[in-house]
Amino acid sequence: MEFKLATADLGDGVFSVSVAGEVDLATAPELKEALGEVVNSGAGGVLVDLSKASFIDSTTLGVLMGAVKRLRPSGGELVIACHDPNIRKIFEITLLDRVFKIYDTPGPAVEYLRDSRTPAASDVSSRG
Repeated sequence: MEFKLATADLGDGVFSVSVAGEVDLATAPELKEALGEVVNSGAGGVLVDLSKASFIDSTTLGVLMGAVKRLRPSGGELVIACHDPNIRKIFEITLLDRVFKIYDTPGPAVEYLRDSRTPAASDVSSRG
């Protein structure tokens, strides 16, 4: 499968970066550049959609960690959508499943990011 990458502004400071094919030493720089652009544009929540990825390597994990380190100081978050058991296993073996929230599909991941960007009603003081 040919490597493809697409970014989208989903509104409310939430962006998605979707990849298809193999994300490895040769293609990870494109992912790094896309994530950098999204973070620089003010993203508060980033979904990396690996639903159509067929392979990731340690370079990919480094790129994802770099994006997390850039997002966290401003309260941002990066989540992953991936249903492939082989790719998920890579996150588990490296213990990065403790760093990233990983969802089977993009929908719940986007919902989580939107909910985490919006202050809950219980956070608003009703004292007068």
